[in-house]
Amino acid sequence: MHLNDNIKDNRPIRILVVEDSSAMRRGIAKLLEPLGADILEAPDGKQGYDLALESSVDLVISDVDMPVLDGIEMCHQLKSSPQTRALPIILHSSFNADRDIDRGFQAGAAAYVFKGESSSRLLTVVRRTLNQSSFQRDCTIMVVDDSRTIQRLVKKGLSEVGFGIATASNGQEALVQLATLKPDLIISDIDMPVMNGAEFCDAVRSDSRFNDIPLVVMSANSERATMKRMLQRGASAFITKPFNIDELVMLVERFLSDHYRLLLREKERLDAEQRHLLESITSLISALEARDAYTRGHSEAVGRIVSGMVELTGAGQREVDRATIGGRLHDIGKIGVPDAVLLKPGKLSDAEFNYIKQHPVIGAKILQSIQSLADIRDIVLSHHERIDGAGYPHGLAGASIPVAARITAVADCYHALTSDRPYRKGVGAAKALQIIDDVRGTQLCPDCVALFHRYLEAAPLTRASAA
Repeated sequence: MHLNDNIKDNRPIRILVVEDSSAMRRGIAKLLEPLGADILEAPDGKQGYDLALESSVDLVISDVDMPVLDGIEMCHQLKSSPQTRALPIILHSSFNADRDIDRGFQAGAAAYVFKGESSSRLLTVVRRTLNQSSFQRDCTIMVVDDSRTIQRLVKKGLSEVGFGIATASNGQEALVQLATLKPDLIISDIDMPVMNGAEFCDAVRSDSRFNDIPLVVMSANSERATMKRMLQRGASAFITKPFNIDELVMLVERFLSDHYRLLLREKERLDAEQRHLLESITSLISALEARDAYTRGHSEAVGRIVSGMVELTGAGQREVDRATIGGRLHDIGKIGVPDAVLLKPGKLSDAEFNYIKQHPVIGAKILQSIQSLADIRDIVLSHHERIDGAGYPHGLAGASIPVAARITAVADCYHALTSDRPYRKGVGAAKALQIIDDVRGTQLCPDCVALFHRYLEAAPLTRASAA
């Protein structure tokens, strides 16, 4: 994760350094250079507090022993203000006794770094704190309790460290909110009216949309049997009332930190899978291009057109990416067509055309053996089907043809018409569009032809680049 990705308005990270020694401020700024951050400076806690309120800063690094207002008191004041209570603060001090460190954490500091270890630890701690803060800003905790006092207490403690909070007074009210909100963690009381915590836990765990959300149960009942019963129902942890709010905050942070690490591992796995996928695509296209010079530009152009068309439908990025890959690989089955047929400069005989008509089936079989490409098989298999049912290989018609295949068919048709082939010269863009309009509703899907016109209007230069 690049730290600048954590800043919603894409501005550089902004770090406030509060330190009465100008030499120390310069030294800290030097240590933080790898972050590419904007460094703001204040010589005492009072000016630091004012600057934190006035400026949109992402992190404060503060000395403890300073004139006017020391770092501990500044930390207290920042954590008491709704405007800055979620701002992470790293105390950077010459005092390293346990009691000094305890005072820092009690004041609300996210981390404490001894100045004697600055050169080896400060940058690492800053990176970790910024990443954790960014993650927590993006997390929402649902608090379900019929006590307004408990709601306020938990909301204040969790919002101080940056979590977003949603509240509900019973399980039924929480389920209504879950229809439009998926929190990252749920904290629920057991004894509530309308729907109690046990019933709510059962409802959450029985719904596939929410059964992976960590659920922490609160109760004044500390009996082991009650705890075990809730854990068996799917609760992730149990905390007994009355509780120390700091204890709850640490429990939540631990759960979500573990979840965060799982997300990072999953992202690494998906990134590796994507790399392997791109390697597979490159190998397949290279194998085809080695045989057919026409296909070299055609595959890329069709993929590009399909990408633009699918984006206009409002599809998600994954759907756009998969359709683009399908467009790039739509002709991969031509690897199995003999050169004498594929590269023939003249008109094909019926027997030779039957060879060509097998390339969608051959391509689909190739992709079926590559697990990461199996979901685009329908594009390759069906891009030569026709709306009127006269296409190949299976004579599908209308809505039975996958949408992505219908989109690819339009892109394929346009680029094929405007490109030189071994047996004919390509036509101009205007002529190609006229031919496409003439076959809408018979060969090509009318909706996809209309989408193609929208694509050309949205990107007029594509007329030239796609041809």
